[in-house]
Amino acid sequence: MRSERFDFPGATGASLAARLDLPDTPPTACAVFAHCFTCGKDVKAAARIAQALTRLGIAVLRFDFTGIGSSEGEFANTDFSSNVEDLLAAEAHLRSRGYSADLLIGHSLGGAAVLVAADSLPGVKAVATIAAPADPAHIAHLMKDKLETIAADGEAELQLGGQVFRVRKSFLEDLKAQRQTERIARLRRALLVMHSPIDNVVGIDNATEIFTAARHPKSFVSLDMMDHLLGGDGEAAYVAGVIAAWAARYVDAPITQASEERRPADLITVEETGYGKFQQAVAMGRHRLFADEPQAYGGNDSGGSPYDLLLAGLGACTSMTIRLYADRKQWPLEKVRVDLKHEKVHAEDCAQCETTSGKIDRISRTISLTGDLDSEQRAKLIEISEKCPVHRTLHSEVNIQTEEQTE
Repeated sequence: MRSERFDFPGATGASLAARLDLPDTPPTACAVFAHCFTCGKDVKAAARIAQALTRLGIAVLRFDFTGIGSSEGEFANTDFSSNVEDLLAAEAHLRSRGYSADLLIGHSLGGAAVLVAADSLPGVKAVATIAAPADPAHIAHLMKDKLETIAADGEAELQLGGQVFRVRKSFLEDLKAQRQTERIARLRRALLVMHSPIDNVVGIDNATEIFTAARHPKSFVSLDMMDHLLGGDGEAAYVAGVIAAWAARYVDAPITQASEERRPADLITVEETGYGKFQQAVAMGRHRLFADEPQAYGGNDSGGSPYDLLLAGLGACTSMTIRLYADRKQWPLEKVRVDLKHEKVHAEDCAQCETTSGKIDRISRTISLTGDLDSEQRAKLIEISEKCPVHRTLHSEVNIQTEEQTE
């Protein structure tokens, strides 16, 4: 992942701190992430979701709203409407850097903000909310002990997450003025609502209200057993994976020139991407992946190495061959796992090899079989693995014909 840090002018003119996380490959889409109330762009949930999305090829812009985190300005001078304006300013700056937001993602109050901002961003094709309130005024419950003070004095200091924020009466009035249900009904974007049924900050009923108000296409994913801030191991990565898989149906993904061509189904095309020294785009029918080298060898480590892909092919073929045989015999094989490793070894260390000098290639393959199989069945499946077509190809004479394509 590559990151660019910069500042841009927010809605009030204050300089807002931003971070653009970019994948090592050409981005398939670009998202703008709006953080939760008083959280900041670097809160763990935001950082982990952004990192997971970049690994899936999606660039992510996250920033601190006015008066939050590393951004300038006074929080007391902001409200929900100014947050939405900051969000629009962030997207405008993103476009000035040569990117365009395809996807808006908002966490908690940020989710409410992206539902509003989408109406002013015609290029946005999809919106995802995480633990968002159906009504922005919902967050007033966080200030319940200060409401009387705010009403009487016009403002009060609020302590959240170990920080002190000054909240003015105008902030609460702005929250109450929002007509969120009407906005959701006219969203005209694909919507993904994600919420935990045990969220004790923003209750699950908020997800029901958002989903009910929205028109299709809309989807709901339950974040079962997760808390409001997605603090558990792997939770943010799971959320990012779901968002990426869902958004792929709605955002345009740039495809390499090789994959745009009409090619025979059995033709594999590999070409340089220009990103890094070694990265290659691999097109296999409608499937895409990247090959690369580890950073220690001068690559970006954005994909498996050529030998990794070779081992993956052998492993996949081994597993499939075992599965086909077991199913045909109706044996109780539950799962197959194949671990492989490639190394160069001295020929004299290989008792079974015909070559007696120099170095040879050794592939170590370990097969794990899960299921109520007896010893004879297990032995037979290991024997069958030797008949995997890729295994046979590696042991047979292979003729590779090379020619240059001319105009």
